Amino acid sequence: MRTLDLIAERRIREAIERGELKDLPGEGRPLELDDDSLVPEDTRAINRVLKNAGFVPPEVQALREAAQLNQTLAETGAVSAALAEPGSVSAADRRRGLQRLALLRTRIEAAYLDRVIDRLSRRAR
Repeated sequence: MRTLDLIAERRIREAIERGELKDLPGEGRPLELDDDSLVPEDTRAINRVLKNAGFVPPEVQALREAAQLNQTLAETGAVSAALAEPGSVSAADRRRGLQRLALLRTRIEAAYLDRVIDRLSRRAR
């Protein structure tokens, strides 16, 4: 064990003996830890800070926007078909929505491919 591990273990053991770790919230339940084993060590801390602050990577934001747009398009198409109102959702509006969805999907794919290329180039070094 490393020195830091030994110190931590000793302090935990002392706190248990003093009763400082009794009746804590979540006692007896497994910890909910993020699986960040695939994230490089040097970026884990900043990723956790950003996540806790509510920031998300651009590709995640694009995925969310694409899902919302997809749902909106499906709902408006179903509503206009059910109501049989030709003017309720124009073909131009629907076309613009589909174009925006295609653009978002392209951005998501490009971001993914950029990450793959970056990882492969790091391995090649």
